[in-house]
Order: sequence, then C-alpha cells, then structure tokens
Amino acid sequence: MIVVELNKMLRRPRTWVMVALLCLLPTIVAVFLKTSHVAPRPGTGPAFLSAVLQNGALFPAAALAIVLPLFLPVAVALIAGDAVAGEAQAGTLRYLLVRPVGRTRLLVAKLVSVIAFCVLAVAAVSTSAYVVGTQLFGTQPAVASLSGPDLTTTQATIRTVLAILYVGWSMLGVAAVAIFLSTITDSPLAASLGAIAVLITSGVLVGLDAASSVQPYLPTRYWLAFIDFFRQPVAYRDIVRGIGLQAVYIAVFLGGAWANFTTKDVTS
Repeated sequence: MIVVELNKMLRRPRTWVMVALLCLLPTIVAVFLKTSHVAPRPGTGPAFLSAVLQNGALFPAAALAIVLPLFLPVAVALIAGDAVAGEAQAGTLRYLLVRPVGRTRLLVAKLVSVIAFCVLAVAAVSTSAYVVGTQLFGTQPAVASLSGPDLTTTQATIRTVLAILYVGWSMLGVAAVAIFLSTITDSPLAASLGAIAVLITSGVLVGLDAASSVQPYLPTRYWLAFIDFFRQPVAYRDIVRGIGLQAVYIAVFLGGAWANFTTKDVTS
C-alpha cells in the first residue's frame, strides 16, 4: 500500500510542478542578486541573503528562508489536504476500504507519501540552490557565522544538513494539520485552505505584541530557528523548542486524524 501511494504521488504532474516552482523562486532571486550585485542590508530580507554574494555555499540556507514562510508550507498543505479528502471527492475511498486494507494502514500509507513529498521538496530546494549559488557566486574555504567566528566548509555543510532536517520536521507539523482536516471533509481544497488559514493566523499572531502570551505555542513560532545552526556556537534553545512544539502538533493532529478516520462512516 505504501509503495502504491508513493508511486501515485511521484507520478502526478502537480507534484513536480510544485517542486519546480519551489526551486524556481530562489533561482530567480539568485539571478537578480548576480546581475544587480545589490543584496539586502544585513538584518533585512531573508536570512543569509546579504552574505550570498561572498559565498554561494550559503545559498541553500537562504533559499530555505525564502520559501519557508509561505510557498513551502502551502505546497505541503495542498498535498496533505488531498490525502484522504481527494479519494473521497473522487469516490474511490470506499472502494479502497472494500479491499483488505485497514483504515490505519491506509492512513499510514498516505502519511508516508506526504512525508516523502516534504523530503523531496526540501531536498530539491536545497540541492538546486547549492548548484545555483556555487555557480553564480562561487565558494570560499570559510563561511562567516551569524555570530562572527568563521565556520569551516565541513562545519557549514553539516549545519546545512541539520537545517534541512529541521525545516522538513517543521513541515510535518503542517502536514499533520492538513491530514487531520482531510479526514473531516470530502473537499481537498477545503482541507488545504483550512491548514493554510491556521498557518496565516499563526504568522499574524507571531508578529503581534498583544499575542505574546500565546506566541510560544503557535506552529510557526520557531520555523526560522534553523538559522541558529549557523551561529558559533550553535544556539540550541529555540531549535529544541521548535522540535518539541512540532512534535506536539504532529502527535495531536495525527492522533486526531487516526481517531476520526477509523471511526467515521465512509459513504464516498
């Protein structure tokens, strides 16, 4: 069942269109940086973008900062929102369950395909950004950390991989919300828009001083904490909090999705 769902996800043109668009946006930004030689002032714009002109090896981290606030979570929400609701809308969900496939097994297969998309999207953005960044801006033997001391190439590579894993983990929180909503409605668009609405609301509240009491518990609060991997030494506080917070969202919403899906009446 898992292999079937993975093949279905990989064969759909929309999967590759989304991945291509995610890779295209950082590439366009890199081209403008290269042709204009004008980068945002330090402290403004996406993280690392002002340092890319000196070292293209930092562009994967900059690319993640570019796509993370909106484009990447929207892509994940669209894929995850279609997981169960898409089958219901197409009228195939009931026929899938007629076969000797338990509901839990089907939900796990859907979850694995969504996780695979998250990994694929984050890896594609990072890989394409590294190729583009190094080709346009070159590389340096040392990378300046955000706190001053230089990082060796090995240190920068390891921390970039950790940042990629952190962003992928954060996107699983988005996927969990969308999958939960996908088990409630028969409309994949409604499930996706519901998850996006949750993220937009969270983003607005994170920037609102009046909401400071709830900000530590909002799903988007620690998304950009991956930039702390590029400090010397690494500032782990927000990273650990982000990992823990996403774990709670993943556990709660996937648990809710399982509870709802295994008990609901399937009529479509």
